[in-house]
Amino acid sequence: MNIQDKSAEGNLTALVSWSIFDWANSSYSAIIETFVFATFFAEAVAASDTEGLSLWGFITGLAGLFVAIGGPILGAIADRCGLRKLWIAFFTVITITCISLMWFVKPHPTYVIFAMVLTGFAAIASEYSYVFYNAMLPELSGPKNVGKWSGIGWGLGYLGGMMSLLIAYFGFIKPDPWFAITTAESANIRATFLVCAAWYALFSLPLFFFTPPSKSMGIPIGTAVKQGLLTLWGSLKNVRENAPLFRFFIARMFFVDGLLTLFAFGGVYAATQYHMSSDEILRFGIALNITAGIGAMGFAFLDDRVGGKEMIIISLAALIFIGTMALLAKTSDEFWTYGMLLGIFVGPAQASSRSYLARVVPPDMRNQMFGFFALTGKATAFMGPMLVAWITYMTQNERLGMGVVIVFLVIGALLMLSVPSDRKPIVIEK
Repeated sequence: MNIQDKSAEGNLTALVSWSIFDWANSSYSAIIETFVFATFFAEAVAASDTEGLSLWGFITGLAGLFVAIGGPILGAIADRCGLRKLWIAFFTVITITCISLMWFVKPHPTYVIFAMVLTGFAAIASEYSYVFYNAMLPELSGPKNVGKWSGIGWGLGYLGGMMSLLIAYFGFIKPDPWFAITTAESANIRATFLVCAAWYALFSLPLFFFTPPSKSMGIPIGTAVKQGLLTLWGSLKNVRENAPLFRFFIARMFFVDGLLTLFAFGGVYAATQYHMSSDEILRFGIALNITAGIGAMGFAFLDDRVGGKEMIIISLAALIFIGTMALLAKTSDEFWTYGMLLGIFVGPAQASSRSYLARVVPPDMRNQMFGFFALTGKATAFMGPMLVAWITYMTQNERLGMGVVIVFLVIGALLMLSVPSDRKPIVIEK
């Protein structure tokens, strides 16, 4: 641990301020990426639902490609020049600006390109900020508490996303909302984007005011770029020597893809298989995210005792069993029950992934490796949904199609068995 680690470790104010950034960012995921803006774009801005879904998939996929390629590169450069909070601030301002400008996207096809540009830049900037945000954790928490605070942050993210979504829904969208805003040109819907931007900006402030600054390395930006790229190339060139760490990245690629597919298709599956109404699906989604947040925070303390690897395997084993039972459920009540249980273990699987990497990576490579972390969350995000759609079409059986989620979780769990423990750092060849 370096000098900065010692001065920062155990600072409760700094750790709480760091965690609140998850609460801030999650409003973007809930309102823009998942529920409100995505639906508004597909149903009201694009010329047709089919075109809307296609264009939305294109722009989010393109943004994911930029994140997958740029995350490790940007992280490697930042490892040489430092100033993590400055990087976070830069990308956070871009994200909030794009979200705010979404107010000007009106329900007409002439706004499609404008909406896609804002969506793409917001998605890229948001993910880039998380590269540096995640890399701050081990310096703030110290090795003994990294799992606890990773879980608390992830749990706050789930709960913050749901809270901002509930404010948007009850305040602006539902019949007889709290705030009487005209529905002409979907002004009430567009107002939720301003709510999201304000939420993101307000709750980002504690990170910048109350966490210790990461010092500049004193390396000119040109030199930092050159050294960062050389280090990144060395890590890739020595992939055989770095196999233990890259097995973790591959394992995470599979089980995260399974989780993303679960969230992407869970509502559709519930609607078609159990004939749930839109309101019931919304309540199911809110409940699922709440249990995921509770699970992430509740199991956070166990992570530091048993280890991140073990916590991931335990979570995946539970997800595989409960997920299989959910697919075999015959009634909506059974599906609700298993869905809530699934949520409890979704959060820990994701939070422990962050704490695992924070423990095993040396300080001078944290940004770069969290860049790879971002890559594994985006590089194959298309694979699960594509396979679900293809298998469902070929078999005309939705249960078999959703079985892809279980397969991905099983592959991820098996690969995690071969990953070294996070009780000590992994030696990485540069």
